[in-house]
Amino acid sequence: MEPAGDASNPRCADMMVTMPDEVAGYKLRDTTSQATAVWGDPSKIILRCGVNVPGPTTDPCVSVNGVDWVAKEGEAAWTLTTYGRTPATEVLFNPDEVPSSSVLAQLASAAERIPADRQCSTLEKSEDLP
Repeated sequence: MEPAGDASNPRCADMMVTMPDEVAGYKLRDTTSQATAVWGDPSKIILRCGVNVPGPTTDPCVSVNGVDWVAKEGEAAWTLTTYGRTPATEVLFNPDEVPSSSVLAQLASAAERIPADRQCSTLEKSEDLP
């Protein structure tokens, strides 16, 4: 897996040290790329910090535990990217194998280590989950 363009940003380092050991029942694995995390073997959840910050978009936006995510639904996987946080973080997973609410809820405390400077103007859904 290739690191994102801004993976060396110190805010990514702040976030990466707080990654959970398990997400949606999948164990965290070691990676060799900076500011990346993978859960499951084979990979079920892939995270990269330092991706391009999304601008205004018509893609759906959801908020889970105070973190806004822009969602792009693909055929094989969904890509969710933090909105309003620089640098941005993206998470890829197959929603048929991994529940999105579990992923976003379990990654929220790490993602919020990067301060928000904006919020989605319209939300498809907002939830506070344990």
